[in-house]
Amino acid sequence: MQATFQSVVETLKQSDKPDVWQGIKRGIEREALRINENGTLATTDHPRELGRTLTHPTITTDYSENLLEFITPVATDINTTLKQLRDIHRVTYNAIGEELLWPMSMPCYLGSDKDIRIAKYGDSHSGRMKSLYRRGLTYRYGATMQVIAGVHYNFSVSDDMWEQLAQVDGEVNDSAYRSKRYFGLIRNFKRLAWVIPYLFGASPALCKSFFTQTNNEELLKKWDFDTVGKGTVFLPYGTSLRMSDLGYTNKEQATLKITYNSLEEYVAGLRKAITTQSQQFSKIGVKVDDDYRQLNDNILQIENEFYSPIRPKQIAQDGETPSQALERGGVEYIEIRALDVNPYSDVGITAQQMRFLDLLLLYCLLQPSEEMTWEQQQQADKNFTKVVMEGRNPRLSLAQNGIDRLMADWLEELFADLSILAKTLDNSADTKDYQNDLADLYEWVLNPERTLSGQIMHQLQSENWDNSRIGMLLAKKYRQEMTDSALEFYDKSDFSEWAQASEKAFSDRYEQDNTVDFDTFLANYFENAKQPG
Repeated sequence: MQATFQSVVETLKQSDKPDVWQGIKRGIEREALRINENGTLATTDHPRELGRTLTHPTITTDYSENLLEFITPVATDINTTLKQLRDIHRVTYNAIGEELLWPMSMPCYLGSDKDIRIAKYGDSHSGRMKSLYRRGLTYRYGATMQVIAGVHYNFSVSDDMWEQLAQVDGEVNDSAYRSKRYFGLIRNFKRLAWVIPYLFGASPALCKSFFTQTNNEELLKKWDFDTVGKGTVFLPYGTSLRMSDLGYTNKEQATLKITYNSLEEYVAGLRKAITTQSQQFSKIGVKVDDDYRQLNDNILQIENEFYSPIRPKQIAQDGETPSQALERGGVEYIEIRALDVNPYSDVGITAQQMRFLDLLLLYCLLQPSEEMTWEQQQQADKNFTKVVMEGRNPRLSLAQNGIDRLMADWLEELFADLSILAKTLDNSADTKDYQNDLADLYEWVLNPERTLSGQIMHQLQSENWDNSRIGMLLAKKYRQEMTDSALEFYDKSDFSEWAQASEKAFSDRYEQDNTVDFDTFLANYFENAKQPG
């Protein structure tokens, strides 16, 4: 039986190794749309001076040519990560000229899907496959769904903590043990994931044009939206509409019942998804009149199409799928995917948010974690959806162990446990940072209107503004601040070297891939994907 949360914390506090608490490893992936000064989508190509998106380590694109993705390397200091992220933004602002970066998760005004150009990755088979995967997403879900932006938080604990935890559990500190504990973290996170949209949901409102482009006008009536400004709709207690059915969903995924009770169960579920034909997507066709529409007609084209607010990750070697990487090396880190872009941060996330995520994820790791049945997992997902849709309702109740309880009471209980971790982390570094941030966020527990979604709605309603008004004011402000300030962590030469290295890697990738025709390349890839790692 796993030791209780408080007993584990007390045991770890006795360690003489400082990295038990201070060795947390983090990384950020932030997405941002390039837009014009009139608030429309930028339709220009990705700036060549930033290097090749297929092979650049820190600046790439996600779904569309104008949906940038910024990636920081692994670091153990929050301020270092934020300096790196700001520098990546600074270099990008200088490269995009008069264009701006949209500071919100839900897209700006959308005139036509034709303005959403699938990202281009070159003529190597790997590049063509990445673009074709995105074309498949377009056929499956529509282009508009794919230009919703988010922030991903990558997290892992130190080797010293693993050594201490293994001693507490009386087990060997190997990849199997760490994977087991990380999957315990994931299950506990699933139970508590609703906390993220409550505190940090930042998409309570969106432009009506989104519904037109996604053919979802019926949801305007079904969900009883209110209107503010000239064309912005919102839900009275909504927090993160990005994470609702308005965002990216694949209802056939639910039939697979992918669970998180072990690495083996999880991988088996993913492998089934990429090898099981979809009745819905098979109607699209795969190669029609010698023209590919999607990579295949399975429930998932590739494993990356599986959407979850949290993922176990292992860095893949060349030619490996994510599942094969997990089978080979076990879980190396956890990726949190439930964060909206924070519009009140110039880089989409703050140190306060990062510290809270540290506390929450450590709590999920150290707290005992029973296996979850599929029904329990569905109930956790329902809790998450309730908070997404009405999280600022002070009388909202959620199901815990089959019993309804006020979300506010659950938050009080959680924050009491998190305060133990906050004090422990601060004592190990002789600071008050975690405790101060947790105390500030506790005010958000007491008053839902202090949350990010509450702040946004107050600004919209008090001024009778549209979402676009806030977005454009902040976008221009951040561009000015970034272009007027110097690099903090990197040198310009670092970005020049990365761009040059990406050009060489891009050429090498062509030479490596294009020894066979594209059809054979795809067939080989999917045959390999069926094999265990």
